Amino acid sequence: MPKRILQGTVVSDKNEKTVVVKVERRFTHPVMKKTVRMTKKYKAHDENNAHKVGDQVFIQESKPISKDKRWIVVSSDQA
Repeated sequence: MPKRILQGTVVSDKNEKTVVVKVERRFTHPVMKKTVRMTKKYKAHDENNAHKVGDQVFIQESKPISKDKRWIVVSSDQA
């Protein structure tokens, strides 16, 4: 099974070798027929502390690294 890759924005880089990434998803509500935005935060491993708050990054699923970390920062979006 392929590993999921998500795109999001770094909202915190205060932890050592860890960034918190906010991922937004949009969908149409089944009853209201309105576009709904939902966000979720993921803790991702950043080996070199290279990413700062506000950076657009891609994160990929991985084996558990710690209690909360199951994602790794793959690359930075230079947009």
